[in-house]
Amino acid sequence: MRPEVSIKTGYEIQHMRESGRLLANVFAQLDQWMVIGANTLEINQRVEQYICHELSARPASLGAYGYPFAINVSPNNVACHGMPDEERNILSSDIVNIDITLEKNGFIVDSNKTYVFPDAKEDARRLTDIAYQAMWEGIKQVRPGNQLGNIGHAIQTFVEANNCSVVREFCGHGIGRVLHEAPQILHYGLPHTGLVLQEGMTFTIEPVVNLGTNRVITLKDGWTVVTCDDSLSAQFEHTILVTASGAEVLTLRKEEPQDWRTFTY
Repeated sequence: MRPEVSIKTGYEIQHMRESGRLLANVFAQLDQWMVIGANTLEINQRVEQYICHELSARPASLGAYGYPFAINVSPNNVACHGMPDEERNILSSDIVNIDITLEKNGFIVDSNKTYVFPDAKEDARRLTDIAYQAMWEGIKQVRPGNQLGNIGHAIQTFVEANNCSVVREFCGHGIGRVLHEAPQILHYGLPHTGLVLQEGMTFTIEPVVNLGTNRVITLKDGWTVVTCDDSLSAQFEHTILVTASGAEVLTLRKEEPQDWRTFTY
């Protein structure tokens, strides 16, 4: 039996817009903290303090499923769910994904971004660009009446055309009053298949894109997921609202073009 999908009311949507705006503010602060030599555990502490003390909100990842931190830190070959580490500082050759959730007034949003540092190799920069565009290829499929399979197909087609691969073990998800709701948003698949999108749905699109094989493995800590072939991995994520005429990106960051916030068809 398929889990029931939450259709958000106008009241709920306004609260999710506010949470999205606040999370964009967190990333604006994070941009200043993500520098060579920065310690990843200290970055986690800064993010947690900013969310709690400056925004009077809550990092929704903290304590979720037993996770002990406010953010995920996933450098280089870490596909997702990497953990802050007091012994890990950012290197000039790194790419590093930071994944952050935020809850305000009972409503949660989720977003992530991969940072590229000055001495990262050209293939790392190329991978990061592909991962970012892959997310947008999926977002551009969001509108009432379209099907979830078209989101996954658009992402997979774009990524594989650029000789990269999409991790299949992890997916986007519905989001709202809880961090993970129905439906699951696969980042691969067949067109014209799957759940039909309806106005008021909110969910994440967050493809994990690898430079090599799409196979991954979870380390003994139970959280950190790495590529099986030690190849680089990159990811971007936004929380999306299905509107009457298309899509709205609730977590659009300040450095992104503001006319990308809404898509109408």
